[in-house]
Amino acid sequence: MHSEKTVLRLAEQITASGDLSKAGENELVAAVESARAAAVRLNCEEVLPFATSAVREAQNAPKVLARVAKDTGVDLRVLSGADEARLTFLAVRRWFGWSAGQLLVLDIGGGSLEIAMGRDEEPELAESLPLGAGRTTRTRFHHDPPTRSEVVATSAWLEDQLAGLAKKVAKQGQPDRIVATSKTFRSLARLAGAAPSAAGPRVRRTLTDTALRQLIAFISRMTAADLAQLEGVSASRSHQLVAGALVAQAAMRALSLTELEICPWALREGVILRRLDHANGTDDTGAALAGVSANGEDR
Repeated sequence: MHSEKTVLRLAEQITASGDLSKAGENELVAAVESARAAAVRLNCEEVLPFATSAVREAQNAPKVLARVAKDTGVDLRVLSGADEARLTFLAVRRWFGWSAGQLLVLDIGGGSLEIAMGRDEEPELAESLPLGAGRTTRTRFHHDPPTRSEVVATSAWLEDQLAGLAKKVAKQGQPDRIVATSKTFRSLARLAGAAPSAAGPRVRRTLTDTALRQLIAFISRMTAADLAQLEGVSASRSHQLVAGALVAQAAMRALSLTELEICPWALREGVILRRLDHANGTDDTGAALAGVSANGEDR
């Protein structure tokens, strides 16, 4: 019934020592308080607060979480990488249904890349790697736009990082449907010619390896400010688009994928769906729920 987002980019607020910076901590507290106030204003009966990779991997996470609880009264639940992959997979399964068969799901966040695969609602494979668009931008790029050598070196590094994952996925057999979710994939698909969001969530949207390769050749030469002017690219994420595209390309190459289908549902929907599944063993859809997420991208 309502969506309210605050851009945090916490994956880019990690210091050299591995801590979430003081500025990032302050922004997180303010965002959680804003979400809590919105939940109260909208008469939500229950709040489902969760944090993902940026908070999960920060060295000072216990201190940060304690401050969030003290200042806002909200206890953020830190999802493991595997849980993040499982809940995203659940959302995709519910969106496409059982007829989708064996699903392979990819999700690029700000701090991590999640991959899940299976035939049921619980995937047999659920992996999380620290290869998010924001993290990769922060650790691999030092120029805007990135230099040619940075792009080439990052592509080679990503290929090496994903070699082990490719072997795990291959053991699961051939997928019947290959799906990508997250804002990064949606933006890339839109730039490659997919229908705009105004066309509605039910329109089929895809991203091919050929279109992605051509897109990278184009966007890797543009500054973040210029990328922000493109349709489907938000100013808050434009600076990490090239890194996100390289992660997407490396994943597709590692897994020998030629096309991805874009799903509008992701982690947030997975969290809510799981909660509804456990609501007294009934379809308790009458309860008002607020999903409060703190991650490397937004919310």
